[in-house]
Order: sequence, then structure tokens, then C-alpha cells
Amino acid sequence: MFGYRVPAPDEAMLISGGRRGLGGAPFRVVTGHGKFVLPVFRKVRFLTLSMCESEVTETCVTKQGIALHVRAVIAFKVGNDNESIINAGQRFLSDQEQMSVLTGRIFAGHLRAIIGSMTVEEIVTERQKLAAEVLDTSKTEMAKIGLIVDSLQIQSIDDGDVGYIDAMSAPHKAAIQRQAQIAQAQATQASVEAEQVAARNQAEYARQTAIVRAEYSAEVDRAQAQAAQAGPLAQAHAQQEVLAAQTELALRQAKLRQQQLVAEVVKPAEAEAERVRILAAAEAERMTIQAQAAASYDRVALDRMLIDQLPQIVKEAAGGLAGANVNVLNGADGLGEIAAGLVSQGLTILDSVRQNLSGQDSDGHRPEKSEGSGSALLQLPSSKGRKSDDGQVDVD
Repeated sequence: MFGYRVPAPDEAMLISGGRRGLGGAPFRVVTGHGKFVLPVFRKVRFLTLSMCESEVTETCVTKQGIALHVRAVIAFKVGNDNESIINAGQRFLSDQEQMSVLTGRIFAGHLRAIIGSMTVEEIVTERQKLAAEVLDTSKTEMAKIGLIVDSLQIQSIDDGDVGYIDAMSAPHKAAIQRQAQIAQAQATQASVEAEQVAARNQAEYARQTAIVRAEYSAEVDRAQAQAAQAGPLAQAHAQQEVLAAQTELALRQAKLRQQQLVAEVVKPAEAEAERVRILAAAEAERMTIQAQAAASYDRVALDRMLIDQLPQIVKEAAGGLAGANVNVLNGADGLGEIAAGLVSQGLTILDSVRQNLSGQDSDGHRPEKSEGSGSALLQLPSSKGRKSDDGQVDVD
């Protein structure tokens, strides 16, 4: 818009003309926003608020009289407050490049003054202290011209060809070199130990790798062997099962054959033996019965024969009395007793003969029969009568 001006974020807009600024300044300060400015009647100028840099290279003499070449860098800017902007604008608005030049000169003077009060050892070893003292001494002076210092960095300190700093650093260099050598030796030892450890680790790893490879190889060989034996083992197992089945079948066939033999041979043989035994027992029983029947028949025949001969026996016994002189004492009763005695003796003889003929002697033979017409020759026992001297028999 015509007449409306806006400063940049790192700029301060200074409007001159019209009424004065703050504190009687010849211009008004505008930052962070725009302002309507009447042309012709007002004049606008811009002051940078950005960071600026100034480099200082100065030869300074220390407290010991040793010249040192010091190089430092200062980072500064115009302050953000209106007072700092007014002070800087009144001094550097027409030539803002002069801020770096003036700042370098100011810091060079303060740097010479402070280094002149310090030794080389202090300057070398306490650079931060040197920078802090330079900043403290220059802060008030820099504030008067509207500038603030953000940082001061001493980049290098050199004594040229004097060699003081090198001589000062020689013991430290020797100690450092010694420490460096020790560190190097320790590092070498550690490196050797590390190499040895690495070699042992590599050897151990190689050994473990070889073991693992051997185990893998053995496992592969076992697997291949098992795979190669799987077919024959399966075939042998199948043959074993076939043989077991055949053996079981043979056992069953043998058992069946045994049962068949028992049914066909043993049982018939036992039946036949039982039949023969029964037949033999029956035959023996038959023969026993026949023998008993024959013996019974012989006894019956013998009894019949004895009965048939009994009259002859009695007759013979009576004939023995024919020439005897028998005195009968009691008449007819005595004669009857004699006859009865003869009959009784005949019966007794008959019974004795029958027993002798029906039995066997101790040798298993029957008693011998007398020769003749087949009739037994019997001897008449003596009678119970007594024979007197004159040839007469007395019967009791």
C-alpha cells in the first residue's frame, strides 16, 4: 500500500521527521510490525539487527615480555531494545559496515591490555578465562554504542620464532610422548592380546565348526546308511514276518496233523486195543465159564460113575464078609447094623474118591486112575469089627 512500510524480522525501521522518538531521539523506532509513513514528510531508514562478525589479529606482549600473535573472532549484534537501536542508529546508520571495524578495534585494545597482565602459561592454559575477562571489560563500552557481544573465541596463540610455547610444552610433549608410547605399548600389547584372543577364538570357532561339520557329516552318513538299510531292513522284516507266519502256519498244521493222527491212528488203535482187551476178557471169561462147566460136567460124570459103581463097591465089601465068621450078638438088629455100616462105609469111600477125582494135586495133575476097564479100583477099608482068634468077626 502506498506509504505503508514494514521492516524485516531482523531489521529495525527508523522513521525520521515529524515528532521525535523515545527519549528525544531524532527518529522513531518500529520493529515487528508495519507503519503508515507519509511520503515527502517522513523519511524511513532500516538498521540491521542480524548477527555480525569481527575478526581480530593482534600481536600482544605478555607479562613476561614475550610477544604473542593472537587471533580471535567476535560475534555481535545491535541490541533488541530501543535504546540500543537508537545508539547504534545514531552511530552506524549511514555506514553499518563500521560496526565490525569498530568492534574489532575495541576488542584488540582490551585484548592487549588483558594479555599484558598475564603470563604465557596462563594465556595458553586458561583461554576461556582470557575470553571472559575481555568480554567483561568490553561490555560497558559496547553497550554505549548499542552493541552486544554474543561470543568471543580465541582461535590461536603463537609466539612466532621465539619457541617459548614449544619449550613450555616440551615436558608436556615428552610426558605426552611417554604416555603416548606407554599407551602405544599398551595398545600394542592389547592389540597382540586381542590378536591372540582373536586367533584363539578363530581356532576355537574353527574347531567348533569342524566338530559341527563332523557331526553334520556323521548325521548325514547315518541318515544315508539308515536310508540305504531301510530297504533291506524292511525286506528282512517282511521276510521275518513271513517266516513267523509260515512257522505259525506250520505249527498249526503240525497240531492239526497231530490231531488227525490222534483221530486216525491213536484213537482207532486205542479202540482196537480196547476191543481186543474186551474180546480177550470175554474169551477168558468164556474159557473160565467153559472150564467151570467142564469141571462141573466132570464132577457130574464122576458122581454118576461113582453112583454107578456104588453097588459094586458095596458088593465087593460084602464079598469080603462072605468068608468071615461073623457073630451077630443081637440077632436081626445086629445084622442090620452091619449092613448099614457097610453102606455108610461105601458112601464115605464114594465121597472121598469124588473129592480126589474132582481136585488136583499140588503139581496141577489129577490123581492117576488105575488101569483096566476104566473103573476105579477101590480098596475096601477095614471094618470096625474085631476078628477073633477062631476067624470070627465081632461087630461092636
